[in-house]
Amino acid sequence: MTLLGAAQIRELAAQLDLKPSKSLGQNFVIDSNVCTKIVRTAGVTKDDIALEIGPGLGSLTLAMLEAAQSVIAVEIDPRLAEQLPITVAQHFAHPENLTVINKDALAVHDLSVAPTVLVANLPYNVSVPVLLHLLEKFPSIRTGVVMVQAEVADRLAAKPGGKEYGIPSVKAAWWAEVKNAGTVSRSIFWPAPNVDSKLVGFTRRQTAGSEEMREKVFTIIDAAFAQRRKMLRSALSSLYGSSSAAEEILIKASIDPTLRGEALEVKSFCQIAAVAPDIF
Repeated sequence: MTLLGAAQIRELAAQLDLKPSKSLGQNFVIDSNVCTKIVRTAGVTKDDIALEIGPGLGSLTLAMLEAAQSVIAVEIDPRLAEQLPITVAQHFAHPENLTVINKDALAVHDLSVAPTVLVANLPYNVSVPVLLHLLEKFPSIRTGVVMVQAEVADRLAAKPGGKEYGIPSVKAAWWAEVKNAGTVSRSIFWPAPNVDSKLVGFTRRQTAGSEEMREKVFTIIDAAFAQRRKMLRSALSSLYGSSSAAEEILIKASIDPTLRGEALEVKSFCQIAAVAPDIF
């Protein structure tokens, strides 16, 4: 196995006449040591079927193939999706271990095999929706590490009470325990982004309820943070008709109506959903 470095990445891009697309969030990893570190941090083993989103020119893909049983790579750019198997065949003895799907990750709802780990350099502009979508649609994913914008990483891993805590924090916590897993330099990307990046690690846990319950809880979360400086009795008044009706529900759920959404863990939102009327 030979991993890709900066020279090989730029050479591949030149062959494809590829100019990285801002709209697709294309910032390619050019440091093979970082790719190895990400795979190691994710704890990928030969028992794993790894799912990668946005493999780009394949630097992280090759590092995963070396560690995993097989890799499923979802790439929206048709040029990159076509090139990736060729690149892998040139650098890896078992190219049959790679499956490439040319599709938007948000449109992927099922796969022929069940992935067990997610490892990805997620496009900054869709990182949260993609992560939440994959956690929802693929319960077989037990763990993973994703590289995202530093600010987004802090939000995903935030705990109640801090300014970073919000909708991404609570919704991700429905499915998994999320934590910061390290920082990465801008210099490992080509082109270098204008923002810092971090690694976010997650471990799947049992959800707090059914899909019907999740939809109800997520609606309450959205309302609670729509005007995050408001107390819950005011923030939820749009759902329940009035502040007094919302206050009654919160008291019934053993939640202080004067708290703000940022004070509540996901289990507290579940308590509200459990006693709230089904108006969704």
